[in-house]
Amino acid sequence: MSGEKGFEPLIIAYCCYWCSYTAADLAGTSRIQYPPNVRIIRVQCSGMVHPNLVIDALTNGADGVLMCGCHPGDCHYREGNLRAQARAEAIDMMLEDFDLEPERYRLAWVSAAEGPQFAETVREMVETLRELGPSPYS
Repeated sequence: MSGEKGFEPLIIAYCCYWCSYTAADLAGTSRIQYPPNVRIIRVQCSGMVHPNLVIDALTNGADGVLMCGCHPGDCHYREGNLRAQARAEAIDMMLEDFDLEPERYRLAWVSAAEGPQFAETVREMVETLRELGPSPYS
């Protein structure tokens, strides 16, 4: 299904408390604009987000899920982001099982000082999802 005219995707973003959520906050306080299509959920660590939460979001109205965590080697919980990376592989297989495009899920490493990168990541994902069109579960 290619992009529908006027379609605006809804993105659920799971952001780790220590880095990515702070980057989103930095983007806001720095007045760096990015699309309002994202709903941020602050989690203690990206590695604590179970794949079922991602699939539940995608099958209950979200058009995409963005998982943001600390850069590998910089996790406050030592290896939580590596767990998130391992879970991303399971999520990719689950997306296939649910007949969802892999572009509907994205894992990104964004440190607390990277507000502009957070904003750019959101912009890129919104554009990708606009091209894909609404989720078949919407």
